[in-house]
Amino acid sequence: MAYDFDREIDRHGTWSVQWDGIADRFGVPDLLPFTISDMDFASPPEILAALRERVDHGVFGYTDWRLGEFREAIRHWYASRYGAEIDPGALVYAPSVLSQLSQLLQMWTDPGDGVVVHTPTYDGFRKAVTGLGRELRGVPVGAPEALERELARPDSRMLLLCSPHNPTGRVWTAEELTAFAELAERHGAAVVSDEIHADLTTDGHRHVPWTRIAEPGRGRRWALVTSGTKAFNFPALSGSYGIVGDPDEREAFVRRMETGEGLASPAVLSLTAHIAAYRQGAPWLDELRGYVAGTMDMLRKRLADGLPEVDWAPPQAGYLAWIDLRPLGIDETRLQEELVAVEKVAIMPGGVYGTPGFVRLNVGCPRSKAERGVDALVRAANRLRTA
Repeated sequence: MAYDFDREIDRHGTWSVQWDGIADRFGVPDLLPFTISDMDFASPPEILAALRERVDHGVFGYTDWRLGEFREAIRHWYASRYGAEIDPGALVYAPSVLSQLSQLLQMWTDPGDGVVVHTPTYDGFRKAVTGLGRELRGVPVGAPEALERELARPDSRMLLLCSPHNPTGRVWTAEELTAFAELAERHGAAVVSDEIHADLTTDGHRHVPWTRIAEPGRGRRWALVTSGTKAFNFPALSGSYGIVGDPDEREAFVRRMETGEGLASPAVLSLTAHIAAYRQGAPWLDELRGYVAGTMDMLRKRLADGLPEVDWAPPQAGYLAWIDLRPLGIDETRLQEELVAVEKVAIMPGGVYGTPGFVRLNVGCPRSKAERGVDALVRAANRLRTA
């Protein structure tokens, strides 16, 4: 391998939410964390080199994301990665994917309206939707009848997709996405597709951008929101982009960001990182995907050996393992207490995503760390089963 993903990097003292902020969520400091969705790997050296060059320039004045290479780099990435042609003029910019979602919720829904999501649900969706006074309406992954029932409600105004899905790692097929689009159009619901995990699909699964589904003209109100920060591990630099299908809606979005939100100048280092990622980062990303796949296979084997009742298979995308522990019949609260107090590890409980009985284990880390995490989970679960 050209890149070293086995190297452990000490992230303590870097204001890391996952490492330094662990006590805020779990009440105990100095736990080994497998929690928030960022990785313990250094960003690609190609990105680091581009950032150093930009920092060495020394001037950080006001910046316009529409100037320079940013939009063209995104166009290149979609063409080379997904075989999808996008119009650079249809792009919008925002500090984060959730900030885009917030604006679109305010544009396309009113307080009290329903927003339909798949369950389990990324907790950021829940906070954004309910925080703006909208009603989150969950339907289980793989339940098309429930999806239609919720979209058919007169005040369901938006279908909010996570594509690929977080936390399950499900990659939606073109047929599934087309069915979602047809349902949304039939019931007059806007569609927002969060595709921040798209670049992390595993071999054998291919992400289909919403632009391909929307191309035939299904629905006026749709948006794809995403960022390179997840796949290339630079979320602290902030920055996201999106594609808003309708020109008038796009103009309204940009106007809201520039006036209501005061976003006149984006973070220049975010633009720099995105350009380097999309122009030079593909080899690093492909090695990362292979490394994570190897870690997931290790996880599969250790779960099969240590907890044979847990029938778990690696996800179709991402570095988050969504593990159903319900066959073990153990209480989620007691498991969390055991993990924290005895094993000294932090693993996200399924209740955070609306589905108790599961855990979400982040293995975007050196394999030696992932081994410690899964072994701790197996030990804790087995102790509770025999208690």
